[in-house]
Amino acid sequence: MSRLSFQRQVQQLSIMALGAIVTLGGCTTAPTDSTSEADSSAAAPEDSLQVVTTFLPITQFTKAVAGDRAEVVQLLPTNVGPHDFQAKPSDIQAVASADVLVKNGLEMEFFLDDMIENAENSDLVTIDSSEEIAAFASGEEGHDDHGHEGHDDHDHGEEKAHDDHDHGEEGHDDHDHGEEKAHDDHAEASHDDHGHAHAHGEFDPHVWLDPKRAIEQVENIRDGLIAADPEGEAEYTANAAAFITELQALDADITEMLSPFAGQTFVVFHDFAAYFASSYGLEAEVLVGLPEENPSPDDVKRVVDTVQAEGLKTIMTEPQAGESSFKAIAQDLSIGVSEFDPLEVGPTEAIQPDYYLTIMRQNAENLADSFGASTQSWYPFWTPQPVAAIGWWL
Repeated sequence: MSRLSFQRQVQQLSIMALGAIVTLGGCTTAPTDSTSEADSSAAAPEDSLQVVTTFLPITQFTKAVAGDRAEVVQLLPTNVGPHDFQAKPSDIQAVASADVLVKNGLEMEFFLDDMIENAENSDLVTIDSSEEIAAFASGEEGHDDHGHEGHDDHDHGEEKAHDDHDHGEEGHDDHDHGEEKAHDDHAEASHDDHGHAHAHGEFDPHVWLDPKRAIEQVENIRDGLIAADPEGEAEYTANAAAFITELQALDADITEMLSPFAGQTFVVFHDFAAYFASSYGLEAEVLVGLPEENPSPDDVKRVVDTVQAEGLKTIMTEPQAGESSFKAIAQDLSIGVSEFDPLEVGPTEAIQPDYYLTIMRQNAENLADSFGASTQSWYPFWTPQPVAAIGWWL
């Protein structure tokens, strides 16, 4: 288990003394009253492996594997997503003090390279939890269910056949909604292919929203922690196996809930649900691409057409985005607004592994309700109006 040398301690003190403020931009400014879990890392026991994670699902998976053997601290505040994060000197200090850094990868944490460089921690072990996981290209619906080419050795541009974790589900034809719409003159210049390429990179990073791929992330984290702390192999292996059993049960439950709706399309606000949709034989339609917030008339028309064609009972917003846009659309269509939580932000307790299991089951239940499994679990924000009222967006 690596310990900080005198030289590393001097480097850390230099970072703090100089107050090197590295502003690593997201799409928006993070709330000024938020504090990251990394701010409390000084309280970690001296004799335990010091592990820094990036955001919620990575923390949840790492805590499940590490158990009590390692001190796991999340770098980002739980109420700030990767798109909005701005680093502080204390965050760089946390990376400088860490033995291990666990990330999602696939360019989700675009801020990390500069942060790691400034931390000057030559002993830091980085675990890319998405390594060798089959990934979809950004903006691609990619309904081939784990049959798409993956990435290897942290090079997301180099494709790799993904044999080892073939879950054996039938694929679906690609469904490129970008070809079905043209943006009007009010679309922003960066709004390219729903903005996803701007927000991320070559690949869609939202692999954690597919429980099958989440299992692979847990396996990668397990193997990385064992490499960093070989003496903990038995504990890491047992913890990972227990959580993988939970993820397999989650996958089975979601499959049972959603199998009656195979082939149908649901509507979410941002384009984060491709892996989830593919895993359960569904299609996902989005209103806007990350990081956009303001839909064009064409965006709205496309969603309205989907709702009417599918007979959806709800459209699904996110905890921190899309409510106003979806409320207006749903009001005109006399349907409800539900929620699909992509698990990028949450309350303080969201860092616990069980939170992932709970929210993913809730997402599946909300989705089944959207298809009509229940008529009582969602509610409108308004008095229903005739569909003929549609028109403000045209």
